[in-house]
Amino acid sequence: MMLPSGIEAFARAREPAPSFTMPDSQFEPVAWADLPGWPGDDHKAAFAAFVASCRSIGASASNEPDAKALGHSLRAPCLAARAVHGGDLAARAFFETHFVALRIARLGEAAGFVTGYYEPILEGSRSPSEAFPVPVYRRPANLFVRGYRQSSAGLPNKGEVFRKIGRRKLVPYYDRGEIEDGALAGRSLELCWLKNQTDLLFMQIQGSARVRLDDGSVLRLNYDAHNGYPYTPVGRVLIERGIIPREEMSMQRIRQWMEDNPGGAAELRRQNRSYVFFREVKLSDADEPRGAQGVPLTAGRSIAVDKALHVYGTPFFIAGDLPSEAAFRRLMVAQDTGSAIIGPARADIYFGAGPEAGRIAGQLRHPAQFAILVPRALDPAVAARRQPLPAPRPAQKIARLFPQQPDAKPAEVKPAQATPLPSPRPETGARKSGANPRGMGPTR
Repeated sequence: MMLPSGIEAFARAREPAPSFTMPDSQFEPVAWADLPGWPGDDHKAAFAAFVASCRSIGASASNEPDAKALGHSLRAPCLAARAVHGGDLAARAFFETHFVALRIARLGEAAGFVTGYYEPILEGSRSPSEAFPVPVYRRPANLFVRGYRQSSAGLPNKGEVFRKIGRRKLVPYYDRGEIEDGALAGRSLELCWLKNQTDLLFMQIQGSARVRLDDGSVLRLNYDAHNGYPYTPVGRVLIERGIIPREEMSMQRIRQWMEDNPGGAAELRRQNRSYVFFREVKLSDADEPRGAQGVPLTAGRSIAVDKALHVYGTPFFIAGDLPSEAAFRRLMVAQDTGSAIIGPARADIYFGAGPEAGRIAGQLRHPAQFAILVPRALDPAVAARRQPLPAPRPAQKIARLFPQQPDAKPAEVKPAQATPLPSPRPETGARKSGANPRGMGPTR
């Protein structure tokens, strides 16, 4: 049944204000002045990345709303962003007006953790040869992800994945070792061919690549699906085996070890049973890759986060002492995700494409302080001001209809014939303790 517009608006206003919650997380409100390096950041650059996310948020506004309260509330700042014009001061004022900052960390931990990623630029060919023997596969038709339409581009990198046999039988998909041994050979799934398995492994870890083909053209490839096995970092395996010290670990060290130990590299790769499939995307060589949100990434401003906890488009202010900058203090926007990015204060920073971006990203494994920017619509104090006052109690209306006569005499009671009153009933525990008689505790 459709309600009249006025009643419908009142009903919406009476709904409880959305709450901002996150499992296994701790929050602490923080003033803008107490965020180290906040005044000196390039807020205009962060604002441009936020507006890019708003295009995706606005496009999905008519679809089923996000289950997280933050997904709803980001729409209001996105609408307000349309009216922002000017430079860094206007951008900074926008964030300070429409958001509140909360320090965030995993419960019981003092800081979060950041790593880096980039888009590799690799050499390849459309056809196999002695120089280019390693295939890059598109998603196979018999790969099935439970709960998702198989026609969707960019299936999630988490969830149950199967190989379909016939119409109904589902079995686990091939793992990395089986695929490297040729389980998918001869099925016309090859997008291109690379020089070695190490190039493919790093391409799969990063999730995208620019492949410069031997005919001079550039092929742009993005993540499309995975085989369902959990990601195992090969760097962690090397640390646990005592091959590379933890403090010396980097992507460059891993690559060098693999080049020096081809036999060991083949065994090491198979410790990571996860395998990624790609799709070709129509991007020029100058375009940035698209993250999981579907918007172009911004080098130094886009981060990958835990999609199970966070909403794409959420701004984060990250502060830490990182190799790329002695004092890294930067406002970032969540626009991507990754299977290894787990937790409320965990981010993978996108640094761009090419060897230099790879060098910076490969060195980054550092603690950092996180502040999540939450729209003011989720601030309990602001939300409370939007709640309408309750209607007058019915007893007050009845009292006005039947006013008491000022000259009325009290009824006469005959003491001798009065029926004895029963003994008082014992009070309930709630009454004795002073708790709410309906059992409802205080709001939080």
